[in-house]
Amino acid sequence: MSTPRSVTLERLAYTLAAPVLAVSPNVYPDHPVNTVVQLAGAAGIGGWFLAAKSDENGAGRKILRWSPLVLAAAIDTAAGHTTGWGPYGLDGLLAATWAAASYLVMPFSRHARRRHRPALATPAAQLAPAETPEPVAAPDDGADLVTRGARMLWERAGMPARTHIVTATRHPAMRHDYTLLLRASETGRPITGLSEAAVAAAFGVHEDDVSLSPVAIQPGRQGGPGWLEVHITPDANQRRREAPTDQERWIDKVGAPKGGAPGSELIHKSRDAVRGVTFYRAKMADATTSPRIDLAKVCRGLSLPEDDSCVFVLIDGTEFLISAFDKPPLSAIFPATRELLTPDAKGMYVCGFTITGQPVKNMVFQHDKNAAAHGLILGVSRSGKTQFFAINMAAQSLDGQVVWLSTVRKDEKTSTLGRYIDRQGSNALWMARSLRAAKALCEIRAEMPWPHDGKPHDYKPGDSRCPYRQLNVYADEFMTAAQDGDFGEFIQTDGDDLTVTGLKYGIGFNPAGQSPFAHNGFSTEMKDNLRQNSRPTIFNMGSPGATRKAAEGTMENAYDVPTIPARYAQQEGSAIERAMKGEADPENGVSTGGVAVMVLDNGRAVLMRSLFADFDSDLAGLFPDEVNRLTDHEISELEKRGLWFDWNEPVRPGEFWPEPTDDDDDGSRRRGSGSGKGGGGKRGTKSGSSRESQVTSPRQALEAIKSLNNA
Repeated sequence: MSTPRSVTLERLAYTLAAPVLAVSPNVYPDHPVNTVVQLAGAAGIGGWFLAAKSDENGAGRKILRWSPLVLAAAIDTAAGHTTGWGPYGLDGLLAATWAAASYLVMPFSRHARRRHRPALATPAAQLAPAETPEPVAAPDDGADLVTRGARMLWERAGMPARTHIVTATRHPAMRHDYTLLLRASETGRPITGLSEAAVAAAFGVHEDDVSLSPVAIQPGRQGGPGWLEVHITPDANQRRREAPTDQERWIDKVGAPKGGAPGSELIHKSRDAVRGVTFYRAKMADATTSPRIDLAKVCRGLSLPEDDSCVFVLIDGTEFLISAFDKPPLSAIFPATRELLTPDAKGMYVCGFTITGQPVKNMVFQHDKNAAAHGLILGVSRSGKTQFFAINMAAQSLDGQVVWLSTVRKDEKTSTLGRYIDRQGSNALWMARSLRAAKALCEIRAEMPWPHDGKPHDYKPGDSRCPYRQLNVYADEFMTAAQDGDFGEFIQTDGDDLTVTGLKYGIGFNPAGQSPFAHNGFSTEMKDNLRQNSRPTIFNMGSPGATRKAAEGTMENAYDVPTIPARYAQQEGSAIERAMKGEADPENGVSTGGVAVMVLDNGRAVLMRSLFADFDSDLAGLFPDEVNRLTDHEISELEKRGLWFDWNEPVRPGEFWPEPTDDDDDGSRRRGSGSGKGGGGKRGTKSGSSRESQVTSPRQALEAIKSLNNA
């Protein structure tokens, strides 16, 4: 019988402790070792006491177990009270006797092996050669060579997850690709704990080349948790990495969780060689989720140039379309023609084309609301607003409508348009007069009798019985005019009233400018009416944030507003290589003037390029032969009110504010500026004080300070 390791270690400890018991009390009487020995002896005495009181069997064995500690404490105490090493070296003899007794008598560790002490007379067990079991032949289920070979590899791996290979099918034209059908070895037990790594280790392939999928219940074959299908595809994955198909590239690079459109799947890819565009149509695998598209990631996944001017996305519910053009599609010029600008029966005409070549339509009246239409046109300088004026006015004129155009300053294009419309002027005074006259026309038309019954009615577009034509009032740079020191208050007030009351009397208001903010002239009431009764057209606003602000309230999600860059510039070559060589970047930018975001009736924004009206040539081909005018009745009524005359005249006495009396202080008088062809005129103190007290912008505050010339 071999000695347990614990017994050997304990005997070694007794042998090493014997010299300590003899030397420590004589050489170091106050050393902590003596204290430790005394405490161990006290613990041994406590063990004796508990063993004696216990009613359980084995009290003697427990007393013998604690004896070495008690005897060691006794020897340490005796050695400490003898003189020197004691007579005849008694201290050393006692320590040696203690070590020998502890070594020979069954020590503590062996006594602790309760119920595991081998019988003294029982011989040690000898290893007998194991009987070789007779080989049991596996049942022949008619499996083919591929299945039997797969089973051998599986059994050699220890039957991972306690599963059995039912069938193994080699993939066509693939040497190392298989599909395994597994079932649990025990009937009724689900397969748990099987991983791709375990399968890969069994067949010697990479873990990424293994995929697990559940088995659907089919007629004639079981399924469910007790079955599993394993796909081992090292050859296919190698080919997929080197030459993937469009579907595979989309799954791996775009539809993956970290791709540009996670959770999506490609429906089909098509190419239009004539237009030079490739379409990727995709949808979300889960119909309850919305597409989350990172266009830059999509371009990298599809190996497309990351160019905003050539790659666009169109979202429609759970489906979306990626359009990759060879050249910027919105850099093309779409000439305006009378055919495109002629409105149909519903008042719709083509105002531009989208990136996909689809026509975008605007309205000259609201057929569904049986009313006129407003217009909201925004954009920074040179963004294409005046060009859009031209095609919009041409469409309205072709529909038989009257057009007035007012601007803050005179320019070539607006002067050219003035030859084809009823009235046009170029200062704030002219704009204030036009808005005031349009507002008065609401009262006049409200009392105009219709010929069929002699009673007044609300405006009905397309009704031949209507005694007047629709009037469209344009106010270019409306925000600047609304801040004019003399006439801004009248312009803003009349503009607000016209947007509210003008539609039912066939008067549409079309302000344009560079800012959509309320402190620049657009009140909340005006913006709400303009947005709901027009198709807002937003050209380049200078930044994506300003564009989103301009479209806010008109779209389902203002953050889906397409971005309009300052120029369209295709990426050529490598920017890194040009930087290393010190070469300049290529100058291939194309202006985005005329490119706009139009918000359609369903709140969805489309990116389009408006039709181009060439002001250098004759615009007569776009407008009708005769200019549409107001009726004689309307003109006579305006003349009675003193509102119909040459609006380029200077301010008439008492036209906008009461004339000052002789009692008024000269210091409180101010002259109307009437820039351009407008003239002077004076304002009364009372009216001036009331107007000047309504300061709504920093510019108006500055004008008020400047007016205090005699303060």
